[in-house]
Amino acid sequence: MWESSDDRHVDNVAAATDGEAEALERLICEIHPEVYRLAVRFFGDPRDAEDATQEALVQVMTRLDRFNGESAFSTWVYRVATNKFLSLARTQGERRALSFGEFDEELSRVPSALPEATGAHVADRLLLEEVKVGCTLAMLLCLDRGHRMAYILGEIMELDHATGATILDISAPAFRKRLQRSRTKITDLMRARCGLIDRRNACRCRLRAPVAVERGCVDPHDLVFASSAEQARHFPEVLGEIRRLDEAERAGALYRSHPDNRSTADLAAFVHRLFDPGTSSAAGSAPTR
Repeated sequence: MWESSDDRHVDNVAAATDGEAEALERLICEIHPEVYRLAVRFFGDPRDAEDATQEALVQVMTRLDRFNGESAFSTWVYRVATNKFLSLARTQGERRALSFGEFDEELSRVPSALPEATGAHVADRLLLEEVKVGCTLAMLLCLDRGHRMAYILGEIMELDHATGATILDISAPAFRKRLQRSRTKITDLMRARCGLIDRRNACRCRLRAPVAVERGCVDPHDLVFASSAEQARHFPEVLGEIRRLDEAERAGALYRSHPDNRSTADLAAFVHRLFDPGTSSAAGSAPTR
């Protein structure tokens, strides 16, 4: 969240709605990383997240005059972005998502040994990081969209119930119920199967990595989530901290340990399209001041 910089955002909003193009560009650059991070968690695929983020940013920029200051600007942005994400057609990843029962069955089938053909890749910390992040994000897709977003906002982003309810446009009690139901499902599955959460469980990233490579779920030469070798190297220390938490807190902490994915979109080109309606149909309703 960006509450600490909301005063600056409000100044930029006022300037942008008054026609200052540079203020609008500053807003886009400042809010883009947070909107993208939310999209990655929600859709589970950076490629889908790129497209959804741009659509959400267009919504934000074309509705700036509706921001009335009743909430923090960051809360308002998340609400606009969340509404856009929830309205988009289901992605291929969502359509292929497993139920919790199916995911439980999948994780119960732990290879007893490493296949020789892919064993060399397993020692790569980045590959294990890729499997860890991909598996846990896939687990989020077991939740329907409403419960998934509630879990992301309340458990992963640790927003208070009032803020989460405002973003989802539901009552605080309704938000609490969604969060509790989604938290229970995620926690129960991880507690039962995930070796990261409970070392007594048989499922290990090093055992699942060859399976993921063999099935084409992970390309060891083109990793999607694992971008920091340094972060991957320090994960065992982070995992030790996670395991010292109460069981109910470990799943959320594991999600918060994910690497900070950076968008690869050409933001400068996107901003240019917003200001030049002739280059993009989506920019037709964008500010042209």
